[in-house]
Amino acid sequence: MAISRRKALQLSGVTAAAVAISGCSKIQNPLPEKSANSKNTFKAPIAEAKGPRVVVVGGGWSGLSIAKYTKIFAPNADVVLVEQRHEFVSCPLSNLWLVDKIELEFLTHDYLQAARENNYTYFHATAIGLDRENRVLETSDGDISFDYLVFAPGIDYDYSRWTDDIAFETRLRQEYPAGFIPGSEHITLRNKVLNFKGGNFILTVPSGNYRCLPAPYERACVIADYFKQKNLKAKVILLDENNTVTIKKEGFQSAFDELYGDYIEYMPNTVINNIDLDNKIVETDFDEIEFEEAAFYPHVRGAKILERVGIAKDAKNMLEGDINTLTYEVNGEKDIFIAGDSRPMGFSKSGNTANSEGHHVATLIAQKINKTKEIKWESPTTTCFSAVSIAPERAIYIYTQYAHNKTDETFNFASTTSSEDWLKDGEVNANSIYDWANALYADMFSK
Repeated sequence: MAISRRKALQLSGVTAAAVAISGCSKIQNPLPEKSANSKNTFKAPIAEAKGPRVVVVGGGWSGLSIAKYTKIFAPNADVVLVEQRHEFVSCPLSNLWLVDKIELEFLTHDYLQAARENNYTYFHATAIGLDRENRVLETSDGDISFDYLVFAPGIDYDYSRWTDDIAFETRLRQEYPAGFIPGSEHITLRNKVLNFKGGNFILTVPSGNYRCLPAPYERACVIADYFKQKNLKAKVILLDENNTVTIKKEGFQSAFDELYGDYIEYMPNTVINNIDLDNKIVETDFDEIEFEEAAFYPHVRGAKILERVGIAKDAKNMLEGDINTLTYEVNGEKDIFIAGDSRPMGFSKSGNTANSEGHHVATLIAQKINKTKEIKWESPTTTCFSAVSIAPERAIYIYTQYAHNKTDETFNFASTTSSEDWLKDGEVNANSIYDWANALYADMFSK
């Protein structure tokens, strides 16, 4: 017998009410409970591995090169790149985007393309835990079993020298972001620069081995040049905790003096004691500096995921990775590695360094998979271009490798060359910036 539409609706209403009253698990518990006997309840939606699985956490300059070259050096490996961002946005060259010199498209690249081109899996998720005993990486979208695991998660900021007030730190992060981790903070900083009407624009340089040593000095130059081209009554005040420019000193200092005498005030040996955000005043040992805008770059530390899973050093050592510095393996763990800006070695925390290091880490993992002869430590390479002006475009650069001191287990600069005469070679160096970037992008994203 046919049921009328009204009758059907009445029945469906009764059914819905019954479900609600009975507490049916389909409605009340849409996700199955994790049982002690079910290891696959929260398994990540990734196909079963057909070979030894290598999981790489972090899709920056290091993680991308590790994923690509591990697959090249060990073709039977099943490589998974775990990255929380949907797209790659480059920190290197971003200073030029801040002043409208390049398009965002030049900095932005496709993780899916990299995975397709190089025959590995891009998995969009955030690493949240590590089960060492069962060899499982826990992510926001499920668990991934691994044979080899690499953490290349980059840096986090450490505001503890300025404040222990979380509310105040939140204001610093949101209102005056540093702009050294890709994402919204770069957009905020760009808008600050492009909409600036005049006055003091404060930038800071932390001490220690912070991300991209020359970047704060380059940023001061290009922002000052932008203000100069706009004929603004403005000044970039660069507060540097270090006693002098930390790298490419000759090139940057001469640019400050000769190009931006009226637009940059460089203040070395300057430690911030207090930041009054409401009145926009920075207090140092010697001065009170008023500002209209700012980007406060604090100290850096290893990414918090390392601390969370128990493979970081202590706070004195910047909570960077606790690893054997020659093999990149976590101390006390087998086949778990840390690379990139979270490593504890004194290498430059820069894109080129992380990329070249990634090639070597990939050979170390491939050697284990292929069971070939052990590979000796190889120095990463740092090739770094820095713009000192945007109209005309001029740049300086440095190239260096590193030497291992067996006596005290440290790493120092070696085989260093530089080009810091921006008046003579600046335009040639500026053209080389784009060639360098395109070559590195191709290395990470193309076949």
